[in-house]
Amino acid sequence: MNGILVIAHAPLASALRQCVLHVFPDADAALQALDVPPNQPPDETLAQARMLLDLQGAAHTLILTDVFGATPCNVATRLVDGVRTRLLTGVNLPMLLRAVSYRHESLDALVSRAMLGGTQGVMPVSVTAQQNQIRRSTHDQNHRDHQQ
Repeated sequence: MNGILVIAHAPLASALRQCVLHVFPDADAALQALDVPPNQPPDETLAQARMLLDLQGAAHTLILTDVFGATPCNVATRLVDGVRTRLLTGVNLPMLLRAVSYRHESLDALVSRAMLGGTQGVMPVSVTAQQNQIRRSTHDQNHRDHQQ
């Protein structure tokens, strides 16, 4: 089974982990979270991340970060080797739920499924006009009052 480590700006990593454990309580051991507080030195974050990887003890780990180029991502790039550990940035809840769902697959498959979950989880939602309009009474004289 693969491990999953979320490294993100505080408190996002822990919040995402809690959301996932609400749906998958059995994923507790496979999913770790590291919140990066403001002004924490990157070397300190790196040491904490290495400790979490060691504690998790998984043969393979998918590391997810929130923003490309920010401290969590920059620290994570120092952890990954492309073989035992892989990195995706832009973590969102659909991505993480998909990753946890398929944590038993190969690391390459897990990366692909997580990416799909993240992108497929972002979609426009159209709201019908009727739901957004104030209902007019039948004797209302101005038929364009809803266009203000």
